[in-house]
Amino acid sequence: MKATEVPAIAGAYLFEPTPYADERGFFCRTFDAEVVRSVGLDPDAFVQDSLSRSVRGVLRGLHLRSGAGEAKLVRCSSGRIFDVVVDLRPDSPTYLSRATFELSGETQATLYVPAGCAHGFQALTGTADTSYRIDREHDPAEDVTIAFDDPELAVPWPLPVTSVSRRDREAPSLAEVLKRLEK
Repeated sequence: MKATEVPAIAGAYLFEPTPYADERGFFCRTFDAEVVRSVGLDPDAFVQDSLSRSVRGVLRGLHLRSGAGEAKLVRCSSGRIFDVVVDLRPDSPTYLSRATFELSGETQATLYVPAGCAHGFQALTGTADTSYRIDREHDPAEDVTIAFDDPELAVPWPLPVTSVSRRDREAPSLAEVLKRLEK
């Protein structure tokens, strides 16, 4: 497994496994505590695993946590997704920068999203399963959502949006969220 720093988002990493393929399919390690530790992250800090299944065109995000934030490892275990990270940490050298990735079940790459960054994705295939390993227990009172179609972010979503949650559809602009987070 190889860890690569994401230049556009300070503290973000892409973990790429080495699959072993044969006529049966493939096998790969999707999490390795030593590799995680080698980039300065605590592998024991992750306390919750979650999974979402989305159909083509579904958009989830852009989400983050207020307070202490939430770091996460994100992997598309089946299908393909267009993944987006936005740095909302005012003291970060990459503040307000955006990075996009295509994550897929073919590569099994895992993206580390630092606390204080917004995250979202769009399913690119008939179904896409997305796994999350989160470093804090979920507290719905800390949920923050930013409008996925905010013109200031100008995220280049690759497909027409077929479905979003009510929360995502009614989300405030980036400017409104930044004002709220400053308080």
